[in-house]
Amino acid sequence: MEKAILVGLNSDALPVDECADERSLAELAALLETAGGVSADTMLQKRDKPEPGTFIGTGKVEELKSKLNENDCSLALFDNALSPAQQRNLEEKLGVRVMDRAGIILDIFAQRAQTKEGRLQVELAQYRYLLPRLTGMWSHLVRQTASGGSRIGTRGPGETQLETDRRHIRAKITKLEQELEKVRGVRTTQRRLRSKNEKKTIALVGYTNAGKSTLLNAMTGAGIQAKDRLFDTLDTTTRRLRLPGGDEVLLSDTVGFIRKLPHQLIAAFKATLEELTFADVILHVIDVSHEDWQAQAEICGKLITELGAGDTPRIDAYNKCDLAPDSVPRGKPDSVCVSAKTGEGLDNLLTQIEIHNNKL
Repeated sequence: MEKAILVGLNSDALPVDECADERSLAELAALLETAGGVSADTMLQKRDKPEPGTFIGTGKVEELKSKLNENDCSLALFDNALSPAQQRNLEEKLGVRVMDRAGIILDIFAQRAQTKEGRLQVELAQYRYLLPRLTGMWSHLVRQTASGGSRIGTRGPGETQLETDRRHIRAKITKLEQELEKVRGVRTTQRRLRSKNEKKTIALVGYTNAGKSTLLNAMTGAGIQAKDRLFDTLDTTTRRLRLPGGDEVLLSDTVGFIRKLPHQLIAAFKATLEELTFADVILHVIDVSHEDWQAQAEICGKLITELGAGDTPRIDAYNKCDLAPDSVPRGKPDSVCVSAKTGEGLDNLLTQIEIHNNKL
């Protein structure tokens, strides 16, 4: 397994949700493990403001380089977002690969995408992430001219490899956007058919690894794979759900959220996340056994609003309540305590969904 040093910066100049702390570094370590690596050590720095060139400053760069050498690491993984110039400068000074949180999440998504749509979305996000970082990735920035520049069509300034690659990637991005636009068209048609059949849609949302897929299986018998790991589900799964009164609704599982979710992914997964925007009811799954569940629920709430679904009726399902019964808020309207694993509270959840369905 590839070894890495995890680095985070907590700065007064950064928005609170972009700063690193012990909990976000622990989550970054879990992301690294999911991607197939292992954390050898961590470095968390408090600084008034990020250093423009290296983000963490010259002194910390030297300290980080020592840690990398001592632990025989080939990767420096930053919890904060790095600019292309900062990433390039750090790689030159450290002599190892440098990635940020967005890069590692994109790598995990690339491993997990199974359907054609999922692969298209991940590829688009990767190209959008790669394009501004091209400059530091090529050591072969030589002019594409023949020896001596004497052959017909090769005289003059020519075109650098960097410019060629940029043009190629822009063309790929355009093509992927066109293909995904077709996917959005198909989804729009499917939604019209659902509306014609008068079936309401319930969208499962929540922090990654909150238990959405397990809950979908428990409620519908979907039989989809559900593992205890981050971003286990990328592709939307929709199943019919029969309510106690006999009506049917559609239950859709969506990609999990996470703090500092790369904007490239949100843009690329627009076709998938539209399922959330057009849902009639949102079922927010919250893992109350996690020590940081309140912050995770707040992050999901903000993302739901940012995606344009803030006014959609919502049910909060406090999952894994069998593991942390004392953590569950009591007496909160439109909420229910459940355990997708044991089946506890599922009848109450179905009743809540039916109440909302009857109101629509």
